[in-house]
Amino acid sequence: MTLFNNFRKFSNFVKPLKRTECLLVLSKRTYANGTYDYDLAVIGGGSGGLACAKEAVNQGARVAVLDYVTPSPQGTKWGLGGTCVNVGCIPKKLMHQAALLGEAIHEAVAYGWEVPSADQIKINWSALTESVQNHIKSVNWVTRVDLREKKIEYINGLGSFKDPHTLIATMKNGSKKELTAKNVVIAVGGRPHYPDIPGAKEYCISSDDIFSLSHPPGKTLVVGAGYIGLECAGFLNSLGYSATVLVRSVPLRGFDQQMATMITNEMEEKGVKFFNRCIPVSVEKLESGQLKARWLNTETKEQGEDVFDTVLLATGRYALTEQLNLAAAGVSVLSDSGKVVASTEQTNVPHIFAVGDVLEGRPELTPVAIHAGRLLARRMFAGGSQQMDYENVATTVFTPLEYGCVGLSEETATERYGADNLEVYHAFYKPTEFFIPQRNIRNCYLKAVALREAPQRVLGLHFVGPVAGEVIQGFAAAVKCGLTMEQLSNTVGIHPTVAEEFTRLNITKRSGKDPNPASCCS
Repeated sequence: MTLFNNFRKFSNFVKPLKRTECLLVLSKRTYANGTYDYDLAVIGGGSGGLACAKEAVNQGARVAVLDYVTPSPQGTKWGLGGTCVNVGCIPKKLMHQAALLGEAIHEAVAYGWEVPSADQIKINWSALTESVQNHIKSVNWVTRVDLREKKIEYINGLGSFKDPHTLIATMKNGSKKELTAKNVVIAVGGRPHYPDIPGAKEYCISSDDIFSLSHPPGKTLVVGAGYIGLECAGFLNSLGYSATVLVRSVPLRGFDQQMATMITNEMEEKGVKFFNRCIPVSVEKLESGQLKARWLNTETKEQGEDVFDTVLLATGRYALTEQLNLAAAGVSVLSDSGKVVASTEQTNVPHIFAVGDVLEGRPELTPVAIHAGRLLARRMFAGGSQQMDYENVATTVFTPLEYGCVGLSEETATERYGADNLEVYHAFYKPTEFFIPQRNIRNCYLKAVALREAPQRVLGLHFVGPVAGEVIQGFAAAVKCGLTMEQLSNTVGIHPTVAEEFTRLNITKRSGKDPNPASCCS
């Protein structure tokens, strides 16, 4: 009887699924008649693709999302949500926060807190990664539920083109599923680049792996000094793991270099080692299990080597366009780096679009992909006309002392307008909370790059200091609205905050005056 009841329960469970399958087949529109299974198919389940899919459904479109994560060379894989949720912004910020909390425990002693054996405080790496991964899995689950509730078809398969309107989803078990769509959005993002050196893929990890690493990273070599490399080196060092960074050209290439120097100066003072103008040559695994890394100084031609527990590669990312079979769709607008060239997200094939990190020359930032995806969906299905504005996009580098910026760097502004047509206001400042624990304030610095001619429109704002992201976000809206130095100087600050320092800017580089503050309250 029990066996019969179990079979009946199973049958009742299967029947609705079968009915659903039948309804799905019957409701499919015929490609031969010029209609399609879906109004929109999105290849890629990251921030940009999901935002576009959800907005399209809000406008009445029938949507499918194809998403599949190929494991990293070290075997790391993750769920729905893309880079940001799984191996990017979210776990990075959580580990950054863990590092800040560790520093705060030591500072608490100066504020009167009695902390037993402060010198014995250490991080439990397994507990940290478990907490981070539990949060990520909860976001994965909520994302899947959200798609189901919005009736977005989620296909856990690797998408590619068969022809301009037909996609093939290769499932985990190797089976294939075909679907047709009137419109297609490419939102596949990118993955970490591995240098072509011995031992790179065999022994090294990347940002795909660090946030779920099963063992403490120990002494770590970070190859690359972009924002990913510096952020990882920063939180690893603050968590108590020795970090060394190989810098190929300049740190934070593409960012304001004066501010980048402030960042690396602060990191060096905290114990991070930097080898400038160096490229990796090889990584060898020793009998002890440790890794011997060798590198070359491209200027002096001297070679260096050391032994590490972990080698983390942060040498850039590449777009996942090669696997899409774009030629079958007729998409031919690819850059040398394999990214899609599309000024308004539309490729050379009118019904095929791209959003997010896969686009050439666009900021590789989650909020950019989300906003562009939503606007694209409105243009496709709601008669919208608003295009994505990629200018004056704010961002923050979450190094131990954060760097937030919006608008042009001083170098770019000089190239566009000429040094004689610019006025750069700058200042060092003293965060109030730094005084009692006697924290280093040498690298707390900000500047505003403006046109010299009145009313001095602000071209860029740059801030190095605590909670830089929170500071720069509000000012980003002002810059978007055409902020001038006259308006900024007439804004009354909130005291005592670090954000108010922008309202106190009055010394220009041109004047040659000392930008160090005399006091905090005058």
